[in-house]
Amino acid sequence: MDKGFINYLDKFGDELTIVNSARVSFGKQKTTFEESDGKLIRYLLKHQHTSPFRHVFFRFHIKAPEFVMRQWFKHVVGAEWTCASSNQLHGWNEISGRYVVMDEFYNPAEWRKQSIDKKQGSDGLVDNQEICTKEYIEALQVIQNTYKNMIQNGVAKEQARIILPLSLYTECIWTVSLQALFNFIVLRKDSHAQAEIQEYAKILDEIVKEEFPHCYSAIIDEGTLESHQ
Repeated sequence: MDKGFINYLDKFGDELTIVNSARVSFGKQKTTFEESDGKLIRYLLKHQHTSPFRHVFFRFHIKAPEFVMRQWFKHVVGAEWTCASSNQLHGWNEISGRYVVMDEFYNPAEWRKQSIDKKQGSDGLVDNQEICTKEYIEALQVIQNTYKNMIQNGVAKEQARIILPLSLYTECIWTVSLQALFNFIVLRKDSHAQAEIQEYAKILDEIVKEEFPHCYSAIIDEGTLESHQ
C-alpha cells in the first residue's frame, strides 16, 4: 500500500490472562505462564472454548482505503460492530469527512485481471497498465477538483464528500479482542481475500505471532475461531 499503515498502539492482557480466565471456573489463578499452560490454550481452541480469548484486547491506528475498510467492517466476531450497548466488545473511531478535508487516495502499483474461476477475485495483470493508470489519475483529478471547488463555493464538507471514491484513504482507531483479531487474520490472510486487505492481515499476523506464540501455534494447528461460546 502506498500510504496505508497499521500502528500498534497498545494491548491489554497476555497469554497468562487467557489461561487464568479459563481457570477461574475452578477457583484457580497463576502468576507466571508455564509450558503446561500452552497445552491448556490448545485444549481451549480444539474444543472451541473461545471466551477466554476475549479477555485480551489490542488497540491499533489504521490507515487504509475505503474499499478495504468496508471489508473490515464485516468482522463482527467478538467485536459487535453495530451494538450500541455500553458492554460491546470493540472500539472503533474513524476520521470524519464532516470536519476534515479528505484528499489522499490509493494509487495501485499494478492493475489485476478479473479471475475467470473466482467471481470476486483477481488473477494476473492486465496488459495495458499505463493506460489504466493514466485514466485512473485523470478521473481522480476531476473528482478532487470538483470536491475542492464545491467546498470553496460554500458546500458543507459533509455533503461535498459524497463525490469521493472508494480509493479515498481513511483512518481509525480499532480496539479489538484477540478472538476477533484471530478471526480477521484467518479470513483476510487467506488467498481468496482481496490482495489489498491481505497486506493488512499479514501485518497483524506478525504482531500476534510475536506477542502470543502459544496461541498462534495452536490456532494454526486447530483451525479458525468461529465459535461464540
